[in-house]
Amino acid sequence: MNAQTEHFLIPGAVGSLQCALDLPDPEVFAAPVGLALVAHPHPLYGGTMDNKVAQTLARTFTGLGYAAVRMNFRGVGQSAGTHDAGIGETDDMALLLAHMRTRYPALPLALAGFSFGTFVQACLQQRLIQAGTPAERLVLVGAAAGKWAMPEIPANTILIHGEQDDTIPLSAVLDWLRPQDIPVTVIPGADHFFHRRLHHIKQLVTSMWDKPAGC
Repeated sequence: MNAQTEHFLIPGAVGSLQCALDLPDPEVFAAPVGLALVAHPHPLYGGTMDNKVAQTLARTFTGLGYAAVRMNFRGVGQSAGTHDAGIGETDDMALLLAHMRTRYPALPLALAGFSFGTFVQACLQQRLIQAGTPAERLVLVGAAAGKWAMPEIPANTILIHGEQDDTIPLSAVLDWLRPQDIPVTVIPGADHFFHRRLHHIKQLVTSMWDKPAGC
């Protein structure tokens, strides 16, 4: 994605997983102030870690000083295996987190996902909550409500959705969020892939983010 991107493979349950780590500008941040895991849209519909929304999320986090790591889901790019309906993908994201914790053991953690990736990250956050080690923030763009059995999410989750999303209608997201009493930010005129409106994602996440002290 930029000169500060590292590409690597990690061992997964069904073979290697292809990953990319985007680092913040060293002239601005002497070292990362946080760790973000970014999940891409549905692999059977062309989703990859190089998806424009996933890359926008990674750039947003590096701008906040985070090390942002993306992973190709099973069967995508150099990642082994086949699509596993979100279960294996959540397992793989947990493996990626464990791998990154060997490098960044104590940094604040954020999870972010787009479309199908929101289901994976919401499931991972649920696992982390049950383990007593939740991510500090969860960012869901184009949440896959109605398409997947989205679990409950923490109240401080940042949700962004397109007004004219015809893949995941806003009404389905509202139906999912209403019992939880959690708000969602709607981008007027935006479709599912936020064509010509990607900049709003960066602006919104940055404006709503609780930056670590000293940044």
